[in-house]
Amino acid sequence: MTAIKTGIQWVRPAAVAGKFYPGGAAALRQEVRALLTAVTPGKAPGPKAIIAPHAGYVFSGPIAAFAFAEFAGSRGAIKRVIVAGPSHYVGFEGIATSSAAAFETPLGCVAVDREAVAVVEGLRQVKRVDEAHAREHSLEVELPFLQELLGAFSIVPLAVGEASAREVNEVLEAVWGGPETRILISSDLSHYHDWATAARLDAATARMIVALAPEDLGPDRACGATPIGGLLLSAQRHGLRGRLLDLRSSGDTAGTRDRVVGYGAFSFDEP
Repeated sequence: MTAIKTGIQWVRPAAVAGKFYPGGAAALRQEVRALLTAVTPGKAPGPKAIIAPHAGYVFSGPIAAFAFAEFAGSRGAIKRVIVAGPSHYVGFEGIATSSAAAFETPLGCVAVDREAVAVVEGLRQVKRVDEAHAREHSLEVELPFLQELLGAFSIVPLAVGEASAREVNEVLEAVWGGPETRILISSDLSHYHDWATAARLDAATARMIVALAPEDLGPDRACGATPIGGLLLSAQRHGLRGRLLDLRSSGDTAGTRDRVVGYGAFSFDEP
């Protein structure tokens, strides 16, 4: 799909609608609601941050729902979500923002907080790389859940390339905000092990995340290891408490068990 021009602004169009999730608004809304209805909704004020997987909904949607349901009681209170995930298709150094005014899904457009983007673009490791966002699914697949739960809100979209956890942490701190601002880290866990091996590896990774210990968290543990590491450094600084909400793999949802991808849902509460 081509970018949607709106005057001098433009909208980043949905790239994986009809592939990772339903392409029609009615079908997408029905699926998201069904996934969220299957889990217990969280209560206000909700966590400061969550980690959710980003595969096709048939594979990771049931796990992602546990993370997003934590925001169920915060509709109207959450005005901005910092969304950070790994870049899967474009290689670059640093962290990429987008020049788009909004990101589109079949449920509508989500505005980009241009003021917050300008703040993080003042950091040396941050630059605009629209190509990094054009095909990227790691941020897009999370948006319909937020649209269903939050109503009106804006995002700070961050695609993480060759960067360090410390560099991601610096970006998060720059736009940390108050209760109106929340953080969503998009990441799957282990990739392409057999089910038993993945379960063992992902359990160890989950312990690291809940313990706020990113030191041994590498790309073999999670494709979004760097943005997760940045969040854990912020969690240490702000005294957040990590919780594991769900931990499964594609072998538990819709795939075979000989070669699975691991998924975890986590939340981080303020003291």
